[in-house]
This record gives sequence, structure tokens and C-alpha cells, in this order.
Amino acid sequence: MTATASSAPAVPVAVVTGGARGIGLAIGQWFLAHGHRVALLDIDTNTLARTAAELNDADRVLAVPCDVSDPQQVQAAIGRVEAVFGRIDALVNNAGVAVFKPIAETSFAEWRQVLATNLDGPFLCTQACAPVMRRAGGGSVVNIASISGLRASTLRVAYGTSKAALIQLTKQQAVELGTVGIRVNAVAPGPVETEMAKLVHSVAIRSDYHDVIPLERYGTVEEIAAVVGFLCSDAASYVNGQVVAVDGGFDAAGVGLPTLRRNAAGQAIPS
Repeated sequence: MTATASSAPAVPVAVVTGGARGIGLAIGQWFLAHGHRVALLDIDTNTLARTAAELNDADRVLAVPCDVSDPQQVQAAIGRVEAVFGRIDALVNNAGVAVFKPIAETSFAEWRQVLATNLDGPFLCTQACAPVMRRAGGGSVVNIASISGLRASTLRVAYGTSKAALIQLTKQQAVELGTVGIRVNAVAPGPVETEMAKLVHSVAIRSDYHDVIPLERYGTVEEIAAVVGFLCSDAASYVNGQVVAVDGGFDAAGVGLPTLRRNAAGQAIPS
């Protein structure tokens, strides 16, 4: 039987915050490649405009400037997405900022800036999207946390705390929103090959990461996007309230010493 306009399934819609570049853009591109319409939200209006122009798909891409820490801007942005696309099926809370300073040198203003974007943002965006998702029959939320939310490190008092709190927020959201058909999970990336990482990670830091990550490399934005896409897909329909570390084994390695690991690799069973 030929589907009519009224019986044909609606094209799903994904909202990605911090979608103008990096991991957020890769996630948006994953959704586009898998048949979604995509709303990209970002505070960086110039980069967002360039990204929308490069994607060159006005029918399926909506670029919406938005500061996710501002309740009014979030409500207005999500309202625009619903007005243009009519539904929301997936939300990826990816927008984030970081301040890397010792505890004693981190100002309260910097602390609040990081918490406002990394924690308030996912709270506000999920709160705004959930009613729209319910009207569409349910949906999926993925919060982009960090390996820094699972294990402490130096210079990350604000960033690490915000991501640890986001992981707990994910579980709270999963428990409540799961009852109305909205699954909520988190992805905790390890070091990822982004333009930002290339700028701030020195040769020594990159060498350190290679030493402590069992896969001995950085991840790619496409690898993060693929896991996010899975969590938003029907293939993950019974996955709720989980934190998936996409980190090459960094978290699993714990305090393992690179020298001992190298020695063990040399004694591995030959293939």
C-alpha cells in the first residue's frame, strides 16, 4: 500500500547544543546522515552561521543562536525549533565550557560560568524539550559529560565537578522522564582530536595521554557521534540512565602504570 502524506512517518528531529563545531557538529552530521532534521544551537553566532552555510541544507538544518545558560533564550530557541520542525525526538546537550586553573586561582565568577553552561544548560534544555518530546510520543536525551566527571584530575575543579554533577543529573532525568517515554543517557568522552585539543594540548600532554590510554591514541569526533547516535536510536530502546565512557579504556586503566603495561604487552600471547 502506498503511504499517504498523513500516514507516512514523520521525519525525526534532533536538537544539538554547541553544534557549530567539534563534537557537536559531528553529532549533527551523524543525525543528518541517518535521516534526521537537525537544529544546531550555539552561542557563537558567527561560527554557527558559517556551519549552516557549509551544510547548505535549509530544509533539514536549522541554526539557532542560543546561550544555554539563559532560561529565556532556551525557551525561545526550543519554541522556534518546534514551530519550524513540529517535533523533537532527540536532544544532545553538548554545549560546554572549561576553565583550567588551580583551585586557589579559580574565581567564583569562573566557577559559576562553567556550572551555568555545563550543568544549568542541560537542565534547562531538557526541561524545555521534554514536553515537545512527549507530544511526539517520546524521545531520547544524551548529555555529553566527560571522563573528568568520572575521575579527578588537576586544574579541573570547576569542569570536573560540573561533569560529575551532569552524570548525576542524567540519572535523575532518566528515572523521572523514563516513565513518560523519554530515555536519558550520558556519554563521557576521553581525549578527543578536536581543534581545541590541538590548541591547548602540548606535545608533552599528548604523550602523557598516549601513555595512559590503552588504545594509545585520541578519539575522533566521529567516534563520539556514533555512540551518541546509537543511544538515540531504536537499537538502544532499553538503555536508560547509563554513562558510556568513550575513552579508549582511559577510565578502566585506573592507576595502571604505562611502564608496567608496556612490559605486559611484550609478554602477551602471540596471535
